[in-house]
Amino acid sequence: MTATTTFWLAGREATGDDTFTVTSPWDNRTVATVSIPTAPQIEEAVTAAHAVREDFAATPAHLRATALDHVSRRLAARTEEIAQLISAENGKPIKWARGEVGRAVSVFRFAAEEARRFNGGDAQRLDTDPGGQGRLAVTRRFPKGVVLGIAPFNFPLNLCAHKIAPAIAAGVPIILKPAPATPLSGLILGELLAETDLPAGSWSILPVPNDQMPALVQDERLPVISFTGSEKVGYAIMDSVPRKHCTLELGGNGAAVVLADYASDADLDWAATRIATFSNYQGGQSCISVQRVIADAAVYDRLLPRIVAAVEAQVTGDPADATTDVGPLVSEDAAKRVESWVDEAVQKGAALLTGGKRDGASYAPTVLTDVPADATLACEEIFGPVLTVQKVNGETEAFEAVNSSKYGLQAGVFTHDLQTAFRAHRALEVGGVIVGDVPSYRADQMPYGGAKLSGVGREGVRYAMDDYTYERVLVLTGLAL
Repeated sequence: MTATTTFWLAGREATGDDTFTVTSPWDNRTVATVSIPTAPQIEEAVTAAHAVREDFAATPAHLRATALDHVSRRLAARTEEIAQLISAENGKPIKWARGEVGRAVSVFRFAAEEARRFNGGDAQRLDTDPGGQGRLAVTRRFPKGVVLGIAPFNFPLNLCAHKIAPAIAAGVPIILKPAPATPLSGLILGELLAETDLPAGSWSILPVPNDQMPALVQDERLPVISFTGSEKVGYAIMDSVPRKHCTLELGGNGAAVVLADYASDADLDWAATRIATFSNYQGGQSCISVQRVIADAAVYDRLLPRIVAAVEAQVTGDPADATTDVGPLVSEDAAKRVESWVDEAVQKGAALLTGGKRDGASYAPTVLTDVPADATLACEEIFGPVLTVQKVNGETEAFEAVNSSKYGLQAGVFTHDLQTAFRAHRALEVGGVIVGDVPSYRADQMPYGGAKLSGVGREGVRYAMDDYTYERVLVLTGLAL
């Protein structure tokens, strides 16, 4: 790609005075040169979004739904092109990149469906007491204000979709900042949105450098912030704007619990395969990747070698190769950090069963046991292809191990027992419990978010629409109910 990639300012293409280069983490080749918006252009985007907020909220549902349907169809039509772009800028294996495009197709389709049924109004009789005789309350939802969406690098298309699509569906203007390392997928959405009849100013996609973000975060015309990223950055944003509404989708160190009743050969083969796949997919760079396996002593000795074998069977290499399971991390610095955490754990007494080697930005799929509780990777999010396995005695000890983390995003529980599933749902301090599978399962329409330091608020199209809006009640008087 030789031409400078433009950004999207109040619904139109634009360029700034400076550029930055996007490089492939696999081979360091230049993928694109991207234009950076100037300070006056950023101000223009904010001004336009603020000015259009009332008109956008009043647009007919069919207009917003039609636009969202259009983006969904266009993403589907350009799947291979966009998947290759994701793979190039992110290092994601092409098979996972194709899956990401498919998910974004669904997110925009879900949003179109929700736009058509959102805000229908709930009516409530108030004559349950004498003072309410002849009164009816009608409740509808209205935008809290312009959304500032801040997206991460690990799902550069789909997590941009999770910011933009619910905002459009609810009639809320949005300014999206894609991740600096992976802006191209988000900017592609601008191409597709520009083909619609959405009002000018209702959306902008601006690759703003991180050092310019504090001013945007502080801008009072952007009262809603939707951030996906690290715990440190997310809570720094929230602390800096305590009167704004912040949705934070932050980190985790997802646990997969394998209980004693999950004991047949088929059970353990399934668990091991799922654990190996989803500790390493996206290079382990997913907030809900499997980082910890907590196995009952009754199955531990049969499960562990299966996990190691399944991890060693993961195909590493060129992300453009359709057979590759595990590509590079987003940068060599990210891989060096993973390397340092694994080395620290081994120095403190952990047993390295496989992996543990770095080659540039790539890190080999890794399994460790006997990891000390004070090792960094035992208590922080590794965000790499590294898995720890520990033995516990019984369900209570297993659930306590899950809850020992400061994070609480999702947990997987391998069990056949329905009562155990409901006990897990009650006991585990996480935003989602996945029974019979790993914590990495996410359907894009379900409520998704965490407890403890994994964030506040929920995504998932309808739940994000609720988050971007508030209830306003209308009381009608003198009615013959």
